[in-house]
Amino acid sequence: MSLAQTWSVALLGMDGQMVEVEAAIGGGLPRTVLVGLADTALYEARDRCRAAVSTSGFSWPSQLVTINLTPANLPKAGSHYDLSIVAAVLGAAEVVPRDALRDRVLLGELGLDGRVRRVRGVLPALLAARDAGFERVVVPHHQRAEAGLVEGLTVDSVGSLVELVDCLHGRPVLPPPQAVPDPVEQPATKDVCEVVGQPEAKWALEVAAAGRHHLFLQGPPGVGKTMLAERLPGLLPELTLSEALEVSAIHSLAGHGVDGLITRPPFADPHHSASLPSVVGGGARMARPGAISLAHRGVLFIDEAPEFPSKVLEGLRTPLESGRVTLGRAEVQASYPARFQLVLAANPCPCGQAATPGAECTCTPMAVRRYAERISGPILDRVDISTTLAPLRRAYLRGGVEPGEPTAVVGARVLEARERQRRRLAGTGWSTNAEVVGHHLRRVLPLPEGVEALDQALQRGRISARGVDKVLRISWTLADLAQASRPARSHLLAALAMRRGEQLEGRAP
Repeated sequence: MSLAQTWSVALLGMDGQMVEVEAAIGGGLPRTVLVGLADTALYEARDRCRAAVSTSGFSWPSQLVTINLTPANLPKAGSHYDLSIVAAVLGAAEVVPRDALRDRVLLGELGLDGRVRRVRGVLPALLAARDAGFERVVVPHHQRAEAGLVEGLTVDSVGSLVELVDCLHGRPVLPPPQAVPDPVEQPATKDVCEVVGQPEAKWALEVAAAGRHHLFLQGPPGVGKTMLAERLPGLLPELTLSEALEVSAIHSLAGHGVDGLITRPPFADPHHSASLPSVVGGGARMARPGAISLAHRGVLFIDEAPEFPSKVLEGLRTPLESGRVTLGRAEVQASYPARFQLVLAANPCPCGQAATPGAECTCTPMAVRRYAERISGPILDRVDISTTLAPLRRAYLRGGVEPGEPTAVVGARVLEARERQRRRLAGTGWSTNAEVVGHHLRRVLPLPEGVEALDQALQRGRISARGVDKVLRISWTLADLAQASRPARSHLLAALAMRRGEQLEGRAP
């Protein structure tokens, strides 16, 4: 009996575990057996590999071929095992040298004609391989740039099974020439100065960006809620290298093309018809990341929030607090990071005109109440800042109105406030005010002036205990924007008003 081994990676959420792929030839009637707790896509790999070997000019062994994926009790899913399976079989058949397989990790899907196709999760898989001590990997040609993001690995890329054989024999394999793309006009960056009016909402947006606070925007249709939410990512600082690797790995796992590091905070805006698995994450057997993980280190925008199914909104509760989501299945649990910044937007009622001066609401009082109750109290209690947008009183068609500050100017203030937070929280593991736990706020950091106002609000039931911590966090953000060493009483009162959705007369000093 002839035996060969090589390596691949099983992905469980963001974590990768090395899988040894063994192929043995001989010992029974001619057939191919795949064992090792494989899902349907992986179980069909034996047929894809056999066809690819035949069409590439090689011979599939005419004996019993047993393919084993170890550890055997670990569920395995996906088509990225094709390349390692066919390499192990060819190694056992002595078509390729076995020594070239033992220290390599192979990832790629095979077509019936022998082509090597791109697969999901190359970046997190190679990060796991590097951490496990491997130094050489083989990936599809189209994902060479993605694999190159992982330092410390020697990357070989192949476009076909024939090229894989050449690579394992040590013969040079040249990647296909890259076609020079036609210049594409880049879309203009969405600038916050494009939002007409709404100074209080813009200020709330700046505070939310500076401290990474969650935001609730309420108002009638057409006042600019969506425009403001779409411009929040432009106010956020660029991701650090570790954050960019983490975000890029999530998008690679979701099947998005990753040709370079994602350095800007992502933006996810699922439609209100989205299902719970598409938002939170999930799948029949191996759970995939949802919108809340794709928005990790960025913004999750829930537009028309009352129209979302209640199960979807309630599914945000735990991730909003923990920054992670754990998806349990019968055979395995997958955990994904989900430290997103939430922006909720809602109309005041089904027709959108309730409590709007000069407008006539056609909804019954009971309909208005039921509409508001679609966003539960526990969800709203986890949102830091609430603000109500009023309709404009002038069309501003002929100019005469000073344009608001552009994103570059506001973003510079946000970046400066973030730097103050980073210096103050150095050594704690946190980098923004929204991440600071209540004990640190109340026992380590100096309390704002006039904290008795919080005691009164708590005694009267105006805020919850969680709300007290959120007010303290917002007050620190206001102090950072004002370049103050600690929050003043005015910052605390302004934070309390922003928390409760009360109108402000202007910026907090």
